[in-house]
Amino acid sequence: MIGETMSRLEGKVAIITGAGAGIGRASMERFAEEGALVVGIGRTYEKLEQTKAQLQDKGLKCHIVGGDVSTWEGASEAFDAAFKVHGRVDVLLNSAGVGYSWAKVSAGSMANVVDTPVDKWREVMAINLDSIFYMCKLAIPKMLATGGGSIINISSILAVKGLADGHTYCATKAGVENLTRSLCMAWAAQGIRANCVAPGWTATDMIQDVMHMFDDPQVAKSLSPMLRPGTALEIANGCLYLASDEASYCNGSVLTIDGGNTAG
Repeated sequence: MIGETMSRLEGKVAIITGAGAGIGRASMERFAEEGALVVGIGRTYEKLEQTKAQLQDKGLKCHIVGGDVSTWEGASEAFDAAFKVHGRVDVLLNSAGVGYSWAKVSAGSMANVVDTPVDKWREVMAINLDSIFYMCKLAIPKMLATGGGSIINISSILAVKGLADGHTYCATKAGVENLTRSLCMAWAAQGIRANCVAPGWTATDMIQDVMHMFDDPQVAKSLSPMLRPGTALEIANGCLYLASDEASYCNGSVLTIDGGNTAG
């Protein structure tokens, strides 16, 4: 990335969900650049192959595993396959999730409570929150067996900010943050650190349809004092810090990366 070999994650095995796009894909690359042995999980294998090709073009290695981590069966199968690649897990990055773009695939999923069908509430809960429960449930015993590890869960600034719509999404992200704090309380003494990264507006496919809002300077200012969205790489760098030993005393925290959106 910056013209030299780095090793902040040298030899660590990192399992990353949502590896087929956005923050998950960027984290696959950054973790691999820093010496991690990365295994990416995603439900769309074509996108995973694109991630792998992107890393290979830069001389980096990775493994990919197809699977839907929004169900216990899917998560179990995907985790087992990912774990078998290297026989351990030192870092778990839960990046799988859906946002506003999901409404195009699943009508009503990003509506308010009244307009959200019950099955859409459960659907988004499964993808954004249940998946993290499943992956942590699977990974923590493996981490305990090898002396600990680092769990990073992708939250959102909307965990602490209300919206007129997207109610299920907001609720899932609030759940992610308090689940993470609870993980910290349960296993900190056994060497497992659990932290969140809470992105603000980030230029990924998830919000591509509303990125035009940054074209209006007044609207852009309300979204970020920096007048631009963040990049997947900028979020991945935050994940990298929490995964590394540099964050050895960082536990139960929420690292907000939002260009200043929540500062005012």
